[in-house]
Amino acid sequence: METAIQKKTLTFFKKLEKNNNRDWFNEHKREFKTIEKDVKQVYNNLLELLNKHDAVDKLKMFRIYRDVRFSKNKLPYKTHFGGSFHRNKPELRGGYYLHIAPNNQSFIATGFWQPNKEDLLRLRKEFEIDDDEIRSIITQKSFKSVWGTIVGDEVKTAPRGFDKNHPAIDLIKKKQYIFTKAYTDAQVTSKGFIDDVDSDFKAIRPFFDYMSDVLTTNLNGESII
Repeated sequence: METAIQKKTLTFFKKLEKNNNRDWFNEHKREFKTIEKDVKQVYNNLLELLNKHDAVDKLKMFRIYRDVRFSKNKLPYKTHFGGSFHRNKPELRGGYYLHIAPNNQSFIATGFWQPNKEDLLRLRKEFEIDDDEIRSIITQKSFKSVWGTIVGDEVKTAPRGFDKNHPAIDLIKKKQYIFTKAYTDAQVTSKGFIDDVDSDFKAIRPFFDYMSDVLTTNLNGESII
């Protein structure tokens, strides 16, 4: 079982950063395909580990080709690998993401990237009524030691219909509910890397369980699925 990213993967991306053009990439495409195959194995092995303690129905690895149609950055290739893991919906909410990049830029992320407007309103209403439970989860010492604090885009003051002076406005005004953790190149290429990632992902479960419960019930606690 592949348990780490090989050093040649990070080396390749460092070279690509200096030669991000189609001619160079085409000359080294065979090398990339070999690396990509190995990395996919690591992601698939992580998927297998996740499914020992969660229910993940899909792994999506993102292509190396950048969509430059609406971007000022016209470089044709990404200089990282990215892959997301989708939990079984509708009963389970949230997702996992693994990002592999050189120069100590690798990280994992988890949570809610783009909740739809109905889910976002439901979460905000829950926090407006009672934010004790969510705070008890995200302030646990064992939780914070892995994930730190919640991050994500937010509105400037308060969403429409909410009091900007509400005690839970820091949670209510968020548009995303995300946690991230960074890894060094040495950690990424060390033996047992995906075991460490899997262990860190396990630590998010109290948050996922709570958010899934909120998003599958109405404000009276009645199931909506």
